[in-house]
Amino acid sequence: MALMDFIKKQFIDILQWTEDADGTLAWRFPMAEMEIQNGASLTVRESQMAVFVNEGTVADVFAPGMYKLTTQTLPVLTYLKNWDKLFESPFKSDVYFFSTRTQLDQKWGTPNPITIRDKEFGIVRLRAFGIYSYHLTDPKLFYQKISGTRESYGREELEGQLRNTMVAGLTDLFGESGVPFIDMAANQDEFGKAMFAKAAPMFAEFGLALDSLVVQNVSLPEELQKILDQKIGMNMIGDMQRFTQYQVANSIPDAAKNEGGLAAMGVGLGAGVGFGQVMGQAMGAALQPAAAAPTAAPMSADDVVATLEKLHGLVEKGILSQAEFDAKKAELLKKLS
Repeated sequence: MALMDFIKKQFIDILQWTEDADGTLAWRFPMAEMEIQNGASLTVRESQMAVFVNEGTVADVFAPGMYKLTTQTLPVLTYLKNWDKLFESPFKSDVYFFSTRTQLDQKWGTPNPITIRDKEFGIVRLRAFGIYSYHLTDPKLFYQKISGTRESYGREELEGQLRNTMVAGLTDLFGESGVPFIDMAANQDEFGKAMFAKAAPMFAEFGLALDSLVVQNVSLPEELQKILDQKIGMNMIGDMQRFTQYQVANSIPDAAKNEGGLAAMGVGLGAGVGFGQVMGQAMGAALQPAAAAPTAAPMSADDVVATLEKLHGLVEKGILSQAEFDAKKAELLKKLS
């Protein structure tokens, strides 16, 4: 009885794969020293395909279904093994199962910025990322080019290759599209469709079908994005004079927080006008660059007192130092003597 059990264990009469985890694309049936029994049953479930490999050569490919293994169901293997008639003895063959389930929510992105020539900004560096999905369609091609004789081949092992494929297509697309960066956000759907058309043939070379591709974001590096935000804020793209004036006006509050900052900018209190007048003139110049700078009116005693009160308020807020206040006070009092 023990001898019969031993002999029975050497033959396989049922071949099947019950996937116990996500992400496995290819799996080799464990043969060890066993052989396949004549008339054995092969079960290929929905979302699977099976391949018989004889001495490194892909033989028969099976779609979903249940099969009884005979020379009729294994025509290529029968030819390779030179079976003139129905085979009656067990035989050895590697059997691989492949998952054809859709691999969802796969992420792609540019590891480094892509340099392109933009119509509005000149040479810029862009980043992009999104998601895609795919499934395996040609197990023979996938076996020959990707998985090979591995016991199993997982989705994560393929991610790097697919991501590089996507980025390669993206680089070409950026260069060919000619769409200014500022218009890309409004054209992300069309951009995704064009990228899909370029990437799909590359996936097919691996025995895969690209099911969907979404471009979620196209962005500039942080330092370039700040410049773009400033330009959009002024709505003055192309008018560098007004843009520069806008930058000066925006820098006044930051400079006022630093001791001596206003004097360094040339908009301090040395000209005999209050801080509020300086701010108004600076913003006026930014918004109306063609207007001439107004001339400060002569100051009366009441004006001097009012100005000193404003300056003292700036000292209390820490915007002006006591030394700056004293210097300005002396200058204003001289005008009254």
